Amino acid sequence: MPLTADPALWDRGTALGGRLLWLCTWGAHQGDGPNGPGGRPRLPGGRRPYVRAALPAHGLPATLAYDPDDQALLLGDGRISPVPAGAWKFHAGGVRVLEEWFAQRCAPGAAGGEPAEAGSLAALRPAAWPQEWTSELLELVTVLALLAELEPEVAQLTRAVAAGPRIGAAELRSAGCCRCRPRRPGRRPCWTTGRRARTASSRSCESHPEPAGRARPRAHKGPPATR
Repeated sequence: MPLTADPALWDRGTALGGRLLWLCTWGAHQGDGPNGPGGRPRLPGGRRPYVRAALPAHGLPATLAYDPDDQALLLGDGRISPVPAGAWKFHAGGVRVLEEWFAQRCAPGAAGGEPAEAGSLAALRPAAWPQEWTSELLELVTVLALLAELEPEVAQLTRAVAAGPRIGAAELRSAGCCRCRPRRPGRRPCWTTGRRARTASSRSCESHPEPAGRARPRAHKGPPATR
C-alpha cells in the first residue's frame, strides 16, 4: 500500500479513512472523538429511504428489483424509496451488496420454491418477514448511499497519492518502522510445502539456540506403575 510523503495528502487520507470506518461500522467507530461525524449514519431529510408499500405480512418476498426512474427498491409487492442508484449498484467482494443481503434472507426455498432441507440452516429462516429486517435494510441503504458518494473522493485521493512523493519500504526500514526483511527474489514462502516449513523451523531453532543454563522441558512420565 503506498504511503504519501505529503502531509496535506496524509491528513486528507486519515480524515477520509475515519469517515469510511464510521460508515462501514454503521456508526460504531468514533475514531475522531467529538470532531467526528458522531451518531449513526443518516441521509439528509428528503433523501432518507422509507417504506412506501408494505412488505408482505405472510411469507417472504420472492423477488428483488430496482426501479431507476423512481429510485425504488422493489421486494415482491413491497416498495422502499428513495434508494439512490449508487446504493443499488454498490459492490463488495465482487457481488452487489443489496442482492446478496436479500439472497441470504429470502432464499428460493423460503420464497415459495423448493423447500429447504430439514435440519439445514436455510430451514431455520423466519417464515415471515420480521420488522427488524426492514429497519436493517433501511440502514443498509443509507450506508451504501453514503459510501457511494465517497467513491469519487477516494479515487481522486488515490490518484493524487500515486502521482506525488511516496514513502517506500526502504525508508520505513531505515527509520526503524518496518522490521521485516525483504524476501529474496524467487524464494517461495516456507508455508508452501510441509518440508519447506519444517526446514525453515529447523533453521530458526539452529539460529536461535537455547540460552546457556536453561534446560529443555522433559515429558512427564507420571508415577511408577503399581502391581
